[in-house]
Amino acid sequence: MKISHIAIAVKNITESLKIWQDIFGLKLIKVIDVPDQKVKVAMLEVDDMHIELLEPLNPDSTVAKFIEKKGEGLHHIAFAVDNIEATMEQVKKSGIKLIDEKPRKGAMDSKIAFIHPQSTGGVLIELCEE
Repeated sequence: MKISHIAIAVKNITESLKIWQDIFGLKLIKVIDVPDQKVKVAMLEVDDMHIELLEPLNPDSTVAKFIEKKGEGLHHIAFAVDNIEATMEQVKKSGIKLIDEKPRKGAMDSKIAFIHPQSTGGVLIELCEE
């Protein structure tokens, strides 16, 4: 298992890109709307992993609620896995609570599923089969 990406909740991707591209020099891979998750995503490249900026598309999205409650900042850490279904089954057998019962499509055409932060010390974790 390795880190796939680190996601950061932001109010405005355009403004945030000024920091990540202009100051840190990260390469923008793409910006895409993910309507079923109600977010706009900007993927930036860092060596063999990514920084993912998440901008809410509407006020009732989970990212909008996150920003309202906690402010902008670290949203989740994603781990790349070889077989998401097997990993989800292993996680469930360990007594860890999943948010997703089955994988769904992620921003980079990957299969993703989230682990509930109540089971991981307050950290939202995404499993990602790339």
